[in-house]
Amino acid sequence: MFRQMLRSKIHRVKVTDACLEYEGSITVDETLLEAAGILPYEAVVISNLNNGERFTTYAIPGLRDSGTVSLNGPTARKGAIGDQIIIFCYEFYNEDEIKRHEPRIIRVDDKNRITN
Repeated sequence: MFRQMLRSKIHRVKVTDACLEYEGSITVDETLLEAAGILPYEAVVISNLNNGERFTTYAIPGLRDSGTVSLNGPTARKGAIGDQIIIFCYEFYNEDEIKRHEPRIIRVDDKNRITN
């Protein structure tokens, strides 16, 4: 049997931009994506701490070490610049893998720089 478990999350990043006219997705600083093990175009779940919105989209890499977190396309309506969000990525694991699994948690400062 497989169970879907949290693989990684980027905790409490700040939204730096919102681009309604973009085709969709969330742009995230490439350094943050790599630290969390999130691949370009991989599905992610976003939870907005400011308004309670929760939605699914896909991640695209932003400029490395820029701190960029941009809500694009329709997701731009799910938050505002300055909102704090959590970016979750899930994966399916079998029962043996679950016993050894530890999710990767990435924490950031107020400029979206990794602190751990």
